[in-house]
Amino acid sequence: MSQASEHEDKALDRDCTTLSRHVLQQFQGFSAQAQDLSALMNRVALAGKLVARHLSRAGLMEGVLGFTGEVNVQGESVKKMDVYANDVFISVFKQSGLVCRLASEEMDEPYYIPENCPIGRYTLLYDPIDGSSNTDTNLSLGSIFAIRQQEGEDKDGQAKDLLSTGDKQIGAGYILYGPSTMLVYTMGKGVHSFTLDPSLGEFILTEENIKIPDSGSVYSVNEGNFWQWEESVREYVRYVHRTEGYSARYSGAMVSDIHRILVQGGVFLYPGTVQKPEGKLRLLYESAPLAYVIEQAGGRATTGRMNILDVVPGKLHQRTPLIIGSKENVAKVESFIQNGD
Repeated sequence: MSQASEHEDKALDRDCTTLSRHVLQQFQGFSAQAQDLSALMNRVALAGKLVARHLSRAGLMEGVLGFTGEVNVQGESVKKMDVYANDVFISVFKQSGLVCRLASEEMDEPYYIPENCPIGRYTLLYDPIDGSSNTDTNLSLGSIFAIRQQEGEDKDGQAKDLLSTGDKQIGAGYILYGPSTMLVYTMGKGVHSFTLDPSLGEFILTEENIKIPDSGSVYSVNEGNFWQWEESVREYVRYVHRTEGYSARYSGAMVSDIHRILVQGGVFLYPGTVQKPEGKLRLLYESAPLAYVIEQAGGRATTGRMNILDVVPGKLHQRTPLIIGSKENVAKVESFIQNGD
């Protein structure tokens, strides 16, 4: 076989590696769990396609951009894209037959799908639109998701089994809506990226077994909060200011910033403040899913004092500080925080 022919075969094989096929390959067979997880990832992909399509036309459609005038459970103003994306995930997973419950930062309580519950033993936790403040300015956005298996009967409808550590996640990932739409996922067997091919309407394999560099030059943090942080975090930022080789990159959409760090190395910080030491990010919908992805790629995610995946939430909407990225960069931030204790 000629070199050109071999190259064409490899390209064709990659083009044939869709997301659902890849999940089955990860489990090396057609077991019931493998088929369930493949079907669930197909649903996640469909939600991503619908949101991406809506975003691509947002500036041309009336009533898509701006605020709704409502406030969510977090006390934040709700944007119209948040509502649309949340509704998309509900609608898509109603049809799955596998997901009994959905939990989102946009909803006070878990959303139950009674017709799925007799059979469906899975729960989807998600942030439908991360970085929604970027919507009106045509900048990158993302969706974050995690899949958990229901434990117990949940007869009181409180979903208390979700109040457990991040290692209970059986899958997690994110969708990045940028110049192209990309889906990154892990099922505990490495981290893999897919790009939406609009001509096929499919997410096609881009890269398998992504490894985050052990260190990187990028630090990503909202320095507008500088004077609200603990002194130890301010000391770390002063350190990178006076150390040659660091680059500041912060977009206002965490998925975009963390994807950059996954590829290039570095560290993303969203620390707590003196007034709110618990931070802003939600453990179950944002921090734990992203921590699972980054750790599977060989990185680390901590609160500064303990690993994110070891944190036991006290409530569904618990917040947590987050320091995530390359091992060496995260360790450097931790050293400042722990020296300040």
